[in-house]
Amino acid sequence: REDGDAELGDVVEDRSAESPFEVAATALLPEEISRLLSPLDDREREILKLRFGLDRGEPRTLEEVGEHFNLTRERIRQIEARAMSKLRHPSSDTGARDLLAV
Repeated sequence: REDGDAELGDVVEDRSAESPFEVAATALLPEEISRLLSPLDDREREILKLRFGLDRGEPRTLEEVGEHFNLTRERIRQIEARAMSKLRHPSSDTGARDLLAV
């Protein structure tokens, strides 16, 4: 307004709006996930993304992931465990070890 008075909407915080930090973090997340999962082969990477919902999706069960790959739940569990072990291994300099220690 020209008279210098502010409207109520100009001074009340919109708590539903994302902060600039949240916007930046959300934009960088896919890149960071790719970097962290880089030591894995394509199948391991895809299994972890599906299991944990890392592609901004819902986490899927062992059975659902097994159906996707035409493998048993047990085989998916084994591949997931091997992939997680690779990420925890100290020779991996991706930073995933610290992330997984939480």
